[in-house]
Amino acid sequence: MTFALIMFVLLLVTGAIWLLDKHSLRKQRAEGEKEPWWVEYSISFFPVILAVFMLRSFVIEPFKIPSGSMIPTLHVGDFIVVNRYTYGLRLPILNKKVVDISQPQRGDVMVFHYPNDPSVDYIKRVVGLPGDEIIYRNKQLWVNGELQARTPDGDYNYVESGLRFIHTEKYTEKLGEREHAILVNPELEQIYLGKVDDFPQRSQCSYSEREMRCVVPEGHYFMMGDNRDNSRDSRYWGFVQDDMIVGKAFLIWMNFGELDRIGMSIK
Repeated sequence: MTFALIMFVLLLVTGAIWLLDKHSLRKQRAEGEKEPWWVEYSISFFPVILAVFMLRSFVIEPFKIPSGSMIPTLHVGDFIVVNRYTYGLRLPILNKKVVDISQPQRGDVMVFHYPNDPSVDYIKRVVGLPGDEIIYRNKQLWVNGELQARTPDGDYNYVESGLRFIHTEKYTEKLGEREHAILVNPELEQIYLGKVDDFPQRSQCSYSEREMRCVVPEGHYFMMGDNRDNSRDSRYWGFVQDDMIVGKAFLIWMNFGELDRIGMSIK
């Protein structure tokens, strides 16, 4: 059961008890008689739960980064804030869009429900929009026939879980008019063909040892991690449907291990 569903159930229970007490139980109690503990707690917690539920459902929602797939943009242990209304207002739980505000753009860092298990949230960068042709060849990205320029930015080393030292090359990649940092590990394969899932609309993609090529279906998006060789993303499990979108990540509000990252915007 997801946190949002738990909050919704608690909201219904405490709200129902609050209404029952307001219109019935209160009138039946003797003057000066204290309400039962379950009524007292429901009356106290209902407005708090309502405020949190509305805030998380329609405004902002916090997330914690659990893996290194978005290094160097996001580090393991970053606590981030996601704007829930950037791409439109959605019904809680159902995640159905009811008010359209804007569409994801190439380069956005987006949180979404993992297509293979919607109870799990993923965060990646939007690389392909509906109708785009995406090619990943020789560890370089092509969008609609145009090579996305990248500039070398030295080496980048980090320690993975299990105290494994990782050496990579860092680049500044230009995706359309937007720039962001990516990592490439020259020692690893471009893509591991045996790990590619048989995902929906798999026919939109072709794979070889030389390149991966996909045409993004309508209403879907192609996502990639900035840590290109340490990210299981759309190259492996396919496209993200619009109704799987959670929101746009925009701020790091805490990292207990790297305090200098507090307040950094996500680009």
